Amino acid sequence: MRILAVADVPSDRFYEYYKPGKLDEFDLILSCGDLRPEYLEFLVTMARCPLVYVHGNHDDSYGREPQGCICADDTIVECEGLRILGLGGSYRYRDGAYMYTEKQMQHRIRKLWMPLKKHRGFDILLTHSPAYGLNDSEHISHRGFACLNTLIEKYQPSYFIHGHVHRNYGIDIPQKCTFGKTTVVNAFEYCIIDWDR
Repeated sequence: MRILAVADVPSDRFYEYYKPGKLDEFDLILSCGDLRPEYLEFLVTMARCPLVYVHGNHDDSYGREPQGCICADDTIVECEGLRILGLGGSYRYRDGAYMYTEKQMQHRIRKLWMPLKKHRGFDILLTHSPAYGLNDSEHISHRGFACLNTLIEKYQPSYFIHGHVHRNYGIDIPQKCTFGKTTVVNAFEYCIIDWDR
């Protein structure tokens, strides 16, 4: 399975310089937020595969949801045989619809106990924010959530895919790393994941 993960800024490769067929190779697109609805609608239309998304901290300024896409926020979505748990938004550093305190994010996770039991865990954790101490920064606007670390440690999904921390913020921000048995992907702009399940 080939997955395209996107976040934060549109990729010229798949938008401005798009050529017909360029998105045909993907079986699934995952969006980690802060991308305009028009961009996501373009991707899902041209790729002809499902696009699952969560909200970023700036998504409340766009005014509408993307058409033809599947929102995974606060639920587990089954798509292409995968269980995708979505928790959008970032650490609260100002007022915003998709900004949360650590306690609020913990509450969101606790409310997922029934879907987690029903689906027997999940394969992919799809978020906007990183986990605490894992690709985040000390500045409050890019701080990760500690409760995401606990969630990953408990369920050990195959992938944890996030955005929010732009990789051009510094030379030592990795695109991929591991946390226990979980592959962590910073999807800033885009990342291609080849998954041999």
